[in-house]
Amino acid sequence: MTDILNPIIVLGGLGLGFGVLLSIASDIFHVDVDPKIEEIRSVLPGANCGACGFPGCDGLAAAIADGKAPVNGCSVGGMPVAERVAEIMGEDAEDMKKMVATVLCQGDCDKAKEKYEYQGITDCRAQNIQQAGSKSCTYGCLGGGTCQEVCEFDAIEMINGVAFVDKDKCTACMKCIEVCPKGIIELVPYENEFVVKCKSEDAGKVVRNNCSIGCIGCQICVKNCPVDAFSFENYLAKIDYDICTNCGICAEKCPTNAIFSSAVKELAV
Repeated sequence: MTDILNPIIVLGGLGLGFGVLLSIASDIFHVDVDPKIEEIRSVLPGANCGACGFPGCDGLAAAIADGKAPVNGCSVGGMPVAERVAEIMGEDAEDMKKMVATVLCQGDCDKAKEKYEYQGITDCRAQNIQQAGSKSCTYGCLGGGTCQEVCEFDAIEMINGVAFVDKDKCTACMKCIEVCPKGIIELVPYENEFVVKCKSEDAGKVVRNNCSIGCIGCQICVKNCPVDAFSFENYLAKIDYDICTNCGICAEKCPTNAIFSSAVKELAV
């Protein structure tokens, strides 16, 4: 009988001891969780798709609560989720703008000159290692399709050697932005119809020699914008999307068609 009771007593004592130790450890190493994180997490869809750029919905919830991500960071949930998250964070959902990625280059195979014929791995990062790519314009899209490969939402297509983003499919996950070796992909407001699709900071003469559709720094758009939505720096015009009214005067006046109109693209498609 003793042979049976002794192991039971010993095991019971060990279990009790470990239980007490675990209880003490849980109190010592307890980490307080911001209640906002739990609230935000409860309204997120739980897809854990990574489109927001964070490691799952838990990561996004923590980032929003910490002010490191916008309340409309979940593109999958859309505006209904954004409004509920905004309410939790005490922000105004009406001020939120949907953002989409845009490739700031139109220098395709017909418009941009080449320095040499590239023969190698079909990857923009590999191409960029060799003299910053084959294009004469060192700021231009290399056309390797690396951004297209990382896009999980089929929002990017290659058109005649240049990447183009379908803004109706884009979720603003920023994966294309992170992978582009040229840094020519940026987020712009979905509702904005006009974008200076050029990132060249070369002087106008150099741009003309390299590409027929680049920004030459003439500042005609700057001078003709009725709401002063343009700024000019490093030979390059830029639009302030918070001021732009989509009047289209800039696109009409631009001598090189460097200012892209998404409305025209949609009609063409």
